[in-house]
Amino acid sequence: MKNSKLRFGLLAFILVLSGILAGCNSDGDSSNGDGGKDVTIDIFQFKVEFKDQFEALAKAYEEEHDGVKINITTVGGGEDYGAALRSKFASGKEPAIYNIGGPQDVADWKDKLADLSDTKAAGAALEGSLDGVTVDDAVLGLPYNQEGYGFIYNKAVFEKAGIDVASIKDLASLEAAVKTLDSKKDELGLEAVFALPGKETWVTGLHLSNVFIAPEFDSNVLTAFDAKTIDFKYGDAFKSILDLQNDYSVQPTVSLDYSMQVEELFSLQKVAMIQQGNWVYGSIAGIDEDFAQNGVGILPIPVEGFEGDSMPVGIPMYWGVNSNADEAVVDASKDFLDWLYTSEKGKETVMSEFKFIPAYEGYDSSKIADPISQEIYKYAEEGKTIGWTFMGYPTGWGQDELGVGIQKYLSDEASWEEVVDSAKAAWEEARK
Repeated sequence: MKNSKLRFGLLAFILVLSGILAGCNSDGDSSNGDGGKDVTIDIFQFKVEFKDQFEALAKAYEEEHDGVKINITTVGGGEDYGAALRSKFASGKEPAIYNIGGPQDVADWKDKLADLSDTKAAGAALEGSLDGVTVDDAVLGLPYNQEGYGFIYNKAVFEKAGIDVASIKDLASLEAAVKTLDSKKDELGLEAVFALPGKETWVTGLHLSNVFIAPEFDSNVLTAFDAKTIDFKYGDAFKSILDLQNDYSVQPTVSLDYSMQVEELFSLQKVAMIQQGNWVYGSIAGIDEDFAQNGVGILPIPVEGFEGDSMPVGIPMYWGVNSNADEAVVDASKDFLDWLYTSEKGKETVMSEFKFIPAYEGYDSSKIADPISQEIYKYAEEGKTIGWTFMGYPTGWGQDELGVGIQKYLSDEASWEEVVDSAKAAWEEARK
């Protein structure tokens, strides 16, 4: 009996040892970047509009890459992604892949950003798209896509009101169109001309402000990032467009959020115009696909006193990889981002499912999926663009200072002069 047990024990030991040796000699699955070792990539990202499609693509990647597991957390829409990201890192549960903006975010997160210069995606990025995330020749972020924004409008409503969109070239012609729409809103079935989401400080404090601040810094994000002061050179024009939206908007604007603006009001054709970008296409199509595909256009936001019929076009966010993660996780994260933007499966999904305007070479621009994006791409091709200098604002300045100040202005709790003076002082203080 003793001999039987001994033989069994020796056999078990030999089998276990054989398994260990086989594992050591195996080449493993190199696709996960660590010789077959299982790798988990935690992604913390901001874009709610493509959440479902992104999760589906991640599953497809997992199926092609044994041993890789991808977990995606999406925080965006009405939530403050920047604050959520800081909380995520403070919790000790640091993501492997996360989003950063331009040079200010790079400065804030530099110690937690891996160099992505050796990725295929970095090599394919469009000229100039990496400028704001490159430090000492190290590429610290990869572009999401290109986006643009302006006044998205209901084509049929404008046509019924007898408004020639091509005639809207400046503030005066925009005001005339708005007043015409307002005078006919009952017969047009409108609650108001605009839906201004004053609750969303990113809409006012970042996107709207950028239209009027970018010309002050020659539309250059690095110039804005290096600026010690801000003059609000086009502050009066800024106020005029803000007032126009507020005066002819569904009220109260400070309670109006993104979902109400895009889904409840514009998509259901209760307002004629909203200040938003091509990212809203999916939300509109989810409610009325025919309207999204055939009934929606986009106009530039005019800047009084500044020459140019231009659209703000830029990179909304970049993908950063956490340099503090295990080497295997860093390598797997780079591989996933390369696959996302340079594989045939990834490129097809980026265009047809994400509805992105690509920020990389090797894409067929004729396949840009939706009419809003097509129009924005046309502006970009013609060079009629305004840079996204808000990526160079001091940390938190656009939303927490200027955006909150605008909310006070819309609520009659502060004058425009007080908002501007406070914002100027906060900029100077942040740049000391």
